[in-house]
Amino acid sequence: MLLHRPRLSFLGRCVHGTPRRALGALVLLGLVALLATVGGHGVSERLAPGGWTPARAESTRADAFLAERFGAGRPHLVLLATARGGVDEPGAARAGRALTERLAADPHTAWVRGYWPGSRPELRGRDGRTAAVGVRFNGDERAVLAAAKAVTARESGRAGPLEVTVAGEAALFAEMERLSTEGATVAEMITAPLVLLIMLWIFGSLVAALLPVVVGAFAVVTTTALLRLLSEVMTVSVFVLNIATALGFGLAVDYCLLMVSRYREELAAGATPVRAAERVLATAGRAVAFSATTVAAALGALLVFPLPLTRSLALGGAAVAVCSAAGALLVLPALLVLLGPRINRYDVFARWRGRGRRAFAEGRWYRLAMWVTRRPAAVALGTLLLLGLLAAPGADARFGMYDDRILPASSPVARASQRLRADFDDESGNAASVVLPGLRVAPRPEPGTTTEAGTGTGAGAEADAGAGAGAGAGVVDAEDGADAAGAARAADASTAAVDAYAARLSRLPAVRQVRTATGLYAHGRRTAEPGPWAAGFTGPAGTWLSVTPDAGVSVLSPDGRLLTERLRRAPAPTAALVGGPGARLTDTEDALGDRLPAAVLITVAATLLLLFAYTRSLLVPVKAVLLNALSLAATFGIIVAVFQQGRLDALLGPLDGPRTTDVIIPAVMFCTAFGLSMDYEVFLLSRILEEHRRGSPTDLAVAVGLQRTARLFTSAALVFAVVMGSLAACGLVMLQLIGFGLAVAVLLDCTLVRALLVPAVMSLAGRANWWPATRHRARDRSGPDTAGRSGRPAPTAVGGA
Repeated sequence: MLLHRPRLSFLGRCVHGTPRRALGALVLLGLVALLATVGGHGVSERLAPGGWTPARAESTRADAFLAERFGAGRPHLVLLATARGGVDEPGAARAGRALTERLAADPHTAWVRGYWPGSRPELRGRDGRTAAVGVRFNGDERAVLAAAKAVTARESGRAGPLEVTVAGEAALFAEMERLSTEGATVAEMITAPLVLLIMLWIFGSLVAALLPVVVGAFAVVTTTALLRLLSEVMTVSVFVLNIATALGFGLAVDYCLLMVSRYREELAAGATPVRAAERVLATAGRAVAFSATTVAAALGALLVFPLPLTRSLALGGAAVAVCSAAGALLVLPALLVLLGPRINRYDVFARWRGRGRRAFAEGRWYRLAMWVTRRPAAVALGTLLLLGLLAAPGADARFGMYDDRILPASSPVARASQRLRADFDDESGNAASVVLPGLRVAPRPEPGTTTEAGTGTGAGAEADAGAGAGAGAGVVDAEDGADAAGAARAADASTAAVDAYAARLSRLPAVRQVRTATGLYAHGRRTAEPGPWAAGFTGPAGTWLSVTPDAGVSVLSPDGRLLTERLRRAPAPTAALVGGPGARLTDTEDALGDRLPAAVLITVAATLLLLFAYTRSLLVPVKAVLLNALSLAATFGIIVAVFQQGRLDALLGPLDGPRTTDVIIPAVMFCTAFGLSMDYEVFLLSRILEEHRRGSPTDLAVAVGLQRTARLFTSAALVFAVVMGSLAACGLVMLQLIGFGLAVAVLLDCTLVRALLVPAVMSLAGRANWWPATRHRARDRSGPDTAGRSGRPAPTAVGGA
């Protein structure tokens, strides 16, 4: 129980039993951090930029089939070459052919499809001055990104008469990485002085303000080393490093505020530094351990999703929670023992702080809690209505995926992508690919040739030629002739089946045209015979079809999902695989939606069990889960209102990017928000429980607990919100969404939820809060620590308001 007389554990004796042992522990932990820094070096080069789609999804298999068997699919990088005199001018044509040859000779290149040397009209811009060259690379996502960066650095810019710019998926990822790094750097330069001032104020001295920096650094470097190890056995997303840094810093501030505050209370009550550190570990340290375990368990629920991104987030988030707790429970106590009263040195705001100690009844948070508990029903109802109104826009969310339109207009990749969409007739980047494995269409014969069946198919002609060669004297063996005739009939049947299937797909709503080995189709009929290009749509492995949507269809939006579902429901001559951007969105949404109930169940169960173990109450854990969910729902509603519905466009100006809500980013963001909100909940509960187990009634325990901890978690939330809010000033919509969303999430949680809803709900519940733990109260109240013999200050006064 919380108030039992603590014993100095074996770990405590080794780490902070004496100042000398504390110093030795710090040296050892410093060596661990140094080794982790060395071990984590270069981790960013091993992180993958994607991981958005399940590895075994239908779209993934379709794209892999096209790339491996047909040398087709979407290019990873598109180079736009512009010539002032036109791309067919001799000098430009020579430079274009040389560019194509250099790309094809690159050992990382899988295939190149460009305007040169064949002068393919669909790869020439409408003005005749720009040509496109598509490149697909070998390897996984990391290898593709590295190869794309190398090609971009080598080929972009002026190349003789050509001016080369880049677009495509790999260019988008590289540009997002560059803008994210620049945006984070600018944000750090802007916020670092402000955050330092805030931390100097809330921690009360320069020495204390540096403690979360040390703990946060320990957490981040050890987590980075673990991510480096994980990258050897699984795909780890680049987002994990950013989330780990943000969450590690946030948890470090939370844990240090809680433990330093308690340490100062113990020192003020006359405890020695060693004894004070012992008391901190027994009380605040216990809360830190339970909080970190709860956060790690909840984030671990993301493992149920089959996306590499979410699985790496689960392991990375759990790792940073554990490493943050290790820093707070190992590094921080040793520092506290060595610092002792010197933790209060260099208070630069001393002259502006209030002198003396105020009675609890004069504390602003105590007064707020008592005001709430006098009218709990009204406060709870009003706050719930407000949160419900904030959450309401979330019901209209239109999920999609971000594309190059999230880049600022000044980005060269954004300009190249816009030109690619506007100036070229080739819309393969938006087309869906439908693969028919094992179904081969017979190639058309050259003009003037006939087949055995007189159908004009190439299969019969090939069979006749093969039979003639085998006879030696021009006599066809009867058995071989029968085989050839059978093959010709099978090929004819396949051709007819693909012809009918392509016509059927072209009749679907939102389909503009279908291109395949049997021709070009629109509105249910063949509009053009197959040309030389048709040979690329069939082969021994099967046949595939390219389905181009209408011009107004955004494939990375609900429209793209609807088109994918129609394509997958259409009867096919064999088991079809549908790929393309819309299919990837569909598969990602399905993977998240199908596993969401299991993830929620695991998260709720883990949180309930751990909080029950901490509080010995059934109602308090349920309340914590529900209020956390309500806080996240309100945050999601605000995100939808701002970034999808544009409610603040009149104030902030229109945002870049499509008017959809990204299907992945909110999940990534909520990992951090849930971890911090659970921290605030455990910290508040720790003091409420302590006061209640001393014998205080519920309302008084809530008021004292809020007075003791509200300044801590609101200050921590303020620091975190300032850091995240600075990202909203960056030019990348994705960073704006993450920064704005996280800032809103922590501010909502520490104000409306912790300061108003928690006191109101606990006041309404009364004694039911503590069932079945009520039976322990008498023992706790009569325990040896309730009379002040432990050195704990009595709850009659508090420093500050």
